[in-house]
Amino acid sequence: MAQLVADYILERLREWGLTRIYGYPGDGINGFLGALDRAHPQTEFVQARHEEMAAFMACGHAKFTGGAGVCMATSGPGAIHLLNGLYDAKLDHAPVVAIVGQQKRMSLGAEYQQEVDLQVLFKDVSEFVQVCMEPAQARHLVDRAVRIALDRHGVCTLIVPNDVQEEKAVPSPPREHGAVFSSVGYTPPRILPQEAELEDAARILNEGKKVAMLVGQGAAGAREELVETAMLLGAGVAKALLGKAVLPDDLPFVTGSIGLLGTTASYELMKGCDTLLMVGTSFPYSEFLPKEGQARGVEIDHDASRVGIRYPVEAGLIGDARETLRALIPKLERKQDQSWREQIESQVEEWWRVVDDRAHQPGDPMNPQRVVWELSQRLPDEAIVAADSGSSTNWFARDLRLKAGNLASLSGTLATMGPGTPYAIAAKLAHPGRPVIALVGDGAFQMNGMNELITVKRYEDRFRDGGFVICVFNNQDLNQVTWEQRVLSGDPKYPGTQWIPSVPYAQYAELLGFEGIYCEDGEQVGAAWEQALASKRPCVLEVKTDPEIPPLPPHITRMQAQKMAKAMVKGDPERTGVMEKSLRGKLAEFKESLAPGRK
Repeated sequence: MAQLVADYILERLREWGLTRIYGYPGDGINGFLGALDRAHPQTEFVQARHEEMAAFMACGHAKFTGGAGVCMATSGPGAIHLLNGLYDAKLDHAPVVAIVGQQKRMSLGAEYQQEVDLQVLFKDVSEFVQVCMEPAQARHLVDRAVRIALDRHGVCTLIVPNDVQEEKAVPSPPREHGAVFSSVGYTPPRILPQEAELEDAARILNEGKKVAMLVGQGAAGAREELVETAMLLGAGVAKALLGKAVLPDDLPFVTGSIGLLGTTASYELMKGCDTLLMVGTSFPYSEFLPKEGQARGVEIDHDASRVGIRYPVEAGLIGDARETLRALIPKLERKQDQSWREQIESQVEEWWRVVDDRAHQPGDPMNPQRVVWELSQRLPDEAIVAADSGSSTNWFARDLRLKAGNLASLSGTLATMGPGTPYAIAAKLAHPGRPVIALVGDGAFQMNGMNELITVKRYEDRFRDGGFVICVFNNQDLNQVTWEQRVLSGDPKYPGTQWIPSVPYAQYAELLGFEGIYCEDGEQVGAAWEQALASKRPCVLEVKTDPEIPPLPPHITRMQAQKMAKAMVKGDPERTGVMEKSLRGKLAEFKESLAPGRK
């Protein structure tokens, strides 16, 4: 049988090292479905429950492997469903190739069934989008899509009409005018700033007396260089949320997350610094950075378009984080005065005391902070943690102490609900021997996480090695939005929009043949984690938590306090518990010593 275009595209992807495709079938990709059958097992098709989940999985694959993820969907509605997951990849700079079907070429423009202008639809989300209108295009379109996705850290989309999919492949175009002969292969370039720029940056950093560093996901792979830089400069290091795994949390000068979901140590670091070094981050909330004019700025990023857009910088170094730091380090002078570093380390130590104290405060029925605090005590080496969007993200950001071998991610810039479970699935398929943990709120789990447990069931034999745990925070509230209503709008919680029904998530897991664990007692949640992490089957740990425990920001503004008070006066249904627990959580910052017996 002659090789068809669909067969050739899969083969070309394999030449690029892309052997796993996340997707959902449909008649608009019938040619690819047949090709996938013929290509098995060299190319694996992972059947998600929904195209959006397939795109999330491709994004998670990219984040947790450093390579490109691939997703596939049929024409019309299937293609449309991909978009949210693809925007997640676009905004978090994850390389993803999307392959979508389209109606036959002869029917285009006739308002045919499922005909959608896919080039227009995917134009904004894609760095590169093209329709394969002729078999001889397939080679260079695949090559360009993969190379551009890897180089620009974004989404590339190939649209293949279903009649083209089933035409005879043309691996090598005819040698004539207009033919294109492309090749496979990409190596990231070594990007370094000019020597004069490095000298200028070093001078600014050497002159600083109170240096703060802010690192993001663009600094991944530069751990040793970041540590050496921080040691030389006597600096504290805050982490943007997507950079949570860049440095471990057991380093005494790492202040943790920054921003609304940040720590008091990071807030104080930025409030007190006179020099700011940003590495590989486009952290959006400028109000949590130093005031303009307070600190001199130096920034390192491989993309010039992202330099100087969050804080004014005197030296913008265009280069790779690791290579640029290596070139910069010999020019830095070790700070002799360590008083700033000592202050930072004291604030970090105090922050972790606050986390401990808040986690051990009572809840009704259980404090959600205790859930993550207990995980931190037991987090396996090499574990991968995926988080979803919601109030549980606060505890992931602030309370979870990552080790040097851990990976972690979430939907950072889009902050969409729903990627926690599909991210975890992609992580487990990419790293089958590593423990994988997802922290998911009940709203996100009801939205799509429960469906994706069926995907886990579909590939259950792949999830038995090394541990796979979905932790569901059951508080029957769309809790993050509830708190935003109170603090940002001054409105009380409205149960008509915020309340959600309680579902027996652990029992649902058991229905699928998984292990289900239910816990509503803070004194027992540590043992529940041990049971979940030791399970030889996929496991859902359902924790019944208190929706009234506030995700306190590192600094409460006068406006936030006024809005909160206004919401309570208007008759918030949980006002008594909210006020009591908010006060209790804030008081934890001012205690001078730990409770007896606690370390």
